[in-house]
Amino acid sequence: MLHPSYTDLMKVVNSEVEHGEQPVVNSRYSIVIATAKRARQIIHGAEPLIEVESKKPLSIAIEELYESKVKIVGDE
Repeated sequence: MLHPSYTDLMKVVNSEVEHGEQPVVNSRYSIVIATAKRARQIIHGAEPLIEVESKKPLSIAIEELYESKVKIVGDE
């Protein structure tokens, strides 16, 4: 099981959106794509933005997103 959950990640990512604005993330698919892109960056040599016990790039990417160290930017 993935911790934090997809819904928790969506809440964190959308927490800075003001009332009445479109949420940054509307689906689990968006969270999966964002974490996969960040994990690929880490695999290709990007430095992790947090200290974690795990050496797995996907776990690091999820924790970075959950701790708001990485922001998801929409296409617009």
